[in-house]
Amino acid sequence: MKNITDSFVSVGHWLPVGSFELNTDILATNPINLSVVLGVLIFFGKGVLNDLLDKRKQRILSTIRNSEDLRRGAIEQLEKARARLRKVEVEADEYRTNGYSEIEREKVNLINATFDSLKQLENFQNETLFFEQQRAIHQVRQQVFQQALQRALGTLNNCLNSELHFRTISANIGILGSVEERTY
Repeated sequence: MKNITDSFVSVGHWLPVGSFELNTDILATNPINLSVVLGVLIFFGKGVLNDLLDKRKQRILSTIRNSEDLRRGAIEQLEKARARLRKVEVEADEYRTNGYSEIEREKVNLINATFDSLKQLENFQNETLFFEQQRAIHQVRQQVFQQALQRALGTLNNCLNSELHFRTISANIGILGSVEERTY
């Protein structure tokens, strides 16, 4: 420690001017060299260091501004998305409500249409039944008429002899002849 203080305080060790000598005492020369190097670095490096720090500061501020802009944009997009979601939910509720009422309306319309179709089918069935009854009645009448005619012919053939038969045919021919004369 004595050497360090001696190198700063004691001037007796200084050589006269005009001579140059190397001081090989490491402990005595290092603090001086370091102080000189640091002084030069601070003096000349201050501007460069300030420029580097200013550039770094500007990049950090720019990054922060960009981040803030991106955050604001993300918040706006989130708000827009939330608004669209609310709108879609309202529309979905409306569609659901309208859909249920539309389904009920369609259900009532289908029931009414089915009821009308069943009524028409019943009317058609009744008309068909009436037609079939009329046809059956007509067939029975026709059969009864044919049977009555056959009995009448059988009775006439049994009751008529050939002379009566001949007179009936002659009378019918006479009637037909008079009818022909009237038509011409």
